Amino acid sequence: MVELRAPMAGTVARLGCRVGDRVEENEPVLHLEVMKMEAELYAPASGVVREVRVSEGDPVEEEDVLLLIEPV
Repeated sequence: MVELRAPMAGTVARLGCRVGDRVEENEPVLHLEVMKMEAELYAPASGVVREVRVSEGDPVEEEDVLLLIEPV
């Protein structure tokens, strides 16, 4: 499994994928609000989303695991 980790502390503003979705490497999958700005986070690998560990509005800390992708 490949983990997408939070690069900084913030709040999950928007999810761009769900469990079971196929994503491509560098595809935007999550938006993180940091200091009133949105940072787009990208899939670190192509594959299938197997677990989403956050919901919109959740606070996250730097290095928190946000989702897991199973490479295919």
